[in-house]
Order: sequence, then structure tokens, then C-alpha cells
Amino acid sequence: MPVDKLLVKQRLALISQYLRELEELARLPKADFLNIRTAASAESFLRRSLEAVFDIGRHILAKNRGANMALEYRGIAQGLADKGIISSRLKQQLLKMAGYRNRLVHLYHQVSEEELYEIIRHNLKDFKSFQEQILEYISRK
Repeated sequence: MPVDKLLVKQRLALISQYLRELEELARLPKADFLNIRTAASAESFLRRSLEAVFDIGRHILAKNRGANMALEYRGIAQGLADKGIISSRLKQQLLKMAGYRNRLVHLYHQVSEEELYEIIRHNLKDFKSFQEQILEYISRK
């Protein structure tokens, strides 16, 4: 079965929506960001963005012959690179993102407001690279 381009584009649109919110939060002065509500909002948008990235990756791999549907997040990053869907540089970033997603979900109590602030100020470009490479891939299909 082919990749569901509409599903992929819908998830990419969600990532764009979440990134706009994160970019707005990243523009706040650090002192304004460092409160529990603002940080929790950033954490939620970041986690949702990560989930959408890996949902897209899982879907694409499931539609490519022989891909293991039970792939863990790191396996999704590796699988996308192995199939030439994303670059090796982006694979390395997705591996880091998979680890961070797991921290947000399972070790949330160890994620500081300062850490979240630094991530949204300096690391959102990786999501944009993912969007670009996935759009390029589905345009070839």
C-alpha cells in the first residue's frame, strides 16, 4: 500500500502549528518563561511535535516493504535513514529527539524549565529539516 500523503501532510501541519507556538514561547525573556505554566505549555507542544514526527516515520516505514511496525523511536530514525528518506545528519538528530521524547514521557520530573527554554530557543530547526525531507520524499512518490 502507498504512503497516505494526506495523513502525512496533516501531521506535518500539526508540527507547523506546534512550532509556531514554541517559537512564540522561545521569544519570551527567560525570566518570563521560567514559570510552571509556560514551561508546561512548551513541554506539551514539544512532546506533541516529537510524537507527530515519529508517527509520520512509523507510517512511512509501515508502507515500505518489510518495515517492522513495532519499531521503537530510535528504530524509526534508523529505518528512515536506511531507506534514504532522511539524511544521515537528520537521523542523528532524530536519535537525540527520540531520547528526549522518552525523557519527556518517562523522566518528566527531571526536565527543568531552563532546559526546555534552551531547547526551544536553539533546536527547533531540526523539526523544519524533518518537514522538508518528508515533503521531498512524498513528492517523489
